[in-house]
Amino acid sequence: MPVSIKECCCFLKKIGNPRRIIHFALLASETSFSINEIEALHDLFERLSHAIIEDGLIHKSSGLRFSATAARTICWQILFDIFDIKKNGVIEFDEFVRSLSIFHPDAPESDKIEFMFRLYDLKHNGFIERDEMVLALLSEMNVDLSNDEVEAILDKTILDADLNGDGKIDLEEWKAFIPKYPSLLNNMTLPLLR
Repeated sequence: MPVSIKECCCFLKKIGNPRRIIHFALLASETSFSINEIEALHDLFERLSHAIIEDGLIHKSSGLRFSATAARTICWQILFDIFDIKKNGVIEFDEFVRSLSIFHPDAPESDKIEFMFRLYDLKHNGFIERDEMVLALLSEMNVDLSNDEVEAILDKTILDADLNGDGKIDLEEWKAFIPKYPSLLNNMTLPLLR
């Protein structure tokens, strides 16, 4: 049965801001989130984007104020650069949702593996090199390791992951490596996003 324009208008008035609902529905269709989850993310984004500068955007400097250590500062900068899809120096709501979607429990594991590779490929050259692994390792671990312990972990990782022996890990090697150590993906799923 066709719906009249009057009925459509009444429905749109009931839901408040129809553009916002349509926008949220579009984001839901492009991500792992439901419309309700996107509404909750919008509330979170509003709080984050107004924490320092009240302009509805997340600025790189916002996270730097909350980073307690050099490793966390590096981690924030890397995440910010990945979330800043438009590369305009700020994170807009759409970028925030699309980027966070990778951490959703329903996001495909293959996407998580590729995202994790991008996190560790600090030079953006298509490889994870030894020096990049040091920074990634230190930023993720909340324990103090001796230089010898860090070197042992790196040696083992390179030995296991570098299938062609060139001293660096490409995406295909990374894809083969991660399934051997599934716990490495634990940080790529945030149950709270459900």
